[in-house]
Amino acid sequence: MILLAVAVLLLLALLGAPIFAVIAAAAMLGFYHEGTELSVMGIDLYQLTDSPVLLALPLFAFSGYVLGESRTSDRLVRLAQASVGWLPGGLAMVAFTICAFFTAFTGASGVTIVALGALLYPALTRAGYRDKFALGLVTTSGSLGLLLPPSLPLILYAVIAQQLPGGSAVTFQEIFKAGLLPALLMVTFLSLYGYWNTRKYPVPTQPFDWPAVKAALWEAKWEIPLPLFVLAGIYGGYFAVSEAAAVTALYVVIVEVFIYREVSFRRLPVVMREAMVMVGGVLMILGLAMAFTNWMVDAEIPTTLLNFVKAHVENKYVFLLLLNGFLLVLGMMLDIFSAIVIMVPLLLPLALGYGINPIHFGIIFLANMEIGYSAPPVGLNLSISSFRFRKPITELAVAALPFNFILLLAVLLITYLPWLSLAFAK
Repeated sequence: MILLAVAVLLLLALLGAPIFAVIAAAAMLGFYHEGTELSVMGIDLYQLTDSPVLLALPLFAFSGYVLGESRTSDRLVRLAQASVGWLPGGLAMVAFTICAFFTAFTGASGVTIVALGALLYPALTRAGYRDKFALGLVTTSGSLGLLLPPSLPLILYAVIAQQLPGGSAVTFQEIFKAGLLPALLMVTFLSLYGYWNTRKYPVPTQPFDWPAVKAALWEAKWEIPLPLFVLAGIYGGYFAVSEAAAVTALYVVIVEVFIYREVSFRRLPVVMREAMVMVGGVLMILGLAMAFTNWMVDAEIPTTLLNFVKAHVENKYVFLLLLNGFLLVLGMMLDIFSAIVIMVPLLLPLALGYGINPIHFGIIFLANMEIGYSAPPVGLNLSISSFRFRKPITELAVAALPFNFILLLAVLLITYLPWLSLAFAK
């Protein structure tokens, strides 16, 4: 009977049933099978009220939606063109950096592709970059900021990990610090590829124009301090992550509504509603994931899985290689939030069994998910780029291949050099 129920749930998931419904049904089935009262799920949902994520997640999401509604992306692109248009590959280098920053604050690669891609793609082609290169850049760079604070996947991973044995070290502050160097490594590798590409396929450069740079700096003077302000506040110990989220939301509203006046009071409730619809879905999944995670711990499923894997894979480095392969496939099949909710409770105890730091594991997990965003068959970035630029998904998948290969090299370094993730973490 249980096997039949599991098969039905898997079929429903494959047919597109809402992920929160599948997770809830799986948790209820597990507790019922163990003879546990189903009212325990209400307790797991209530635990969210004690978590800082209840404040941080909606506030950061709201800030990102307001930034996406404004003309912040226009100002950042103009600043990039004025600052580094004279450097070979300069526009490509800054495009990666801007996309990473924008995704970190908006929390969604799709917003980056729609808002920034619409500006960067024509700017790159007009500057002389090949169409294939420009398409690959805007498609893959949409997910670059997933490792930078205050990225929503970083927050979600920390919440899930803290519910598991051995995951208490994964605080918001530590996972935020851990993502900085790996994100910088990825942006640097892609920037070097952009420079090499312009050497192989020369792109005309424009002379440096200091007045244009000053004008662009002045135009973007309110956006430039935002990441420095938030990061310095968190890492300097001036405020907690939830307080940082509140300060960020207040700052963004003041800048975009009162100073730039690009988001009207009439539009602000609409933006807020759109952000909260997304947050509500994430919190629903998160609350039910806590129940699902607690059932798996009670049923000793992670321990059973660890014993099985250790019986067949003894070497830690072989395990890491197999883990990367599995996560790459997972990223191609699931969206990042579903992957975190479903797989972290299973894989984190497994990683801990091989002596892998839970913070390091989180960065490995999310770095692989970045690649999955722009890889077929389900890659979300491919679908959004295809719709936005009216190009076939197959053409975009081919254009993204060299970028994904470079990101894969960075992921291998992140995997086998733990200090990249732990240098700033305790």
